[in-house]
Amino acid sequence: QVQLVEAGGGLVQAGVSLRLSCAASGRTFSSYAMGWFRQAPGKEREFVATISGSGGTTQYADSVKGRFTISRDNAKNTVYLQMNSLKPEDTAVYYCAAALLLSSSSGRYGYWGQGTQVTVSS
Repeated sequence: QVQLVEAGGGLVQAGVSLRLSCAASGRTFSSYAMGWFRQAPGKEREFVATISGSGGTTQYADSVKGRFTISRDNAKNTVYLQMNSLKPEDTAVYYCAAALLLSSSSGRYGYWGQGTQVTVSS
């Protein structure tokens, strides 16, 4: 069982940076690939980024590549999403999730946090 709690969302202006964090419970955090997904109003949940258990492999959605960076600190059981050059279209509820294997598919993730709202104004 893995419990995930996101933090760091907020209301920001376009162009600034924001860092999300996701704290996980349990002693096997490094066994899980971690992902960030987002869901905007009226849209389906979409993949943002994922990182392997060791942190050595990452994948990004094309829409955030070069602006967002996913990282993890296994000693702190925490995964981060550094978001730079934010755009209004980044506005969404951001969710972190845990999976046994690295994947960009939400269906592969068995554990989800409650989400944190990010709103980017123009």
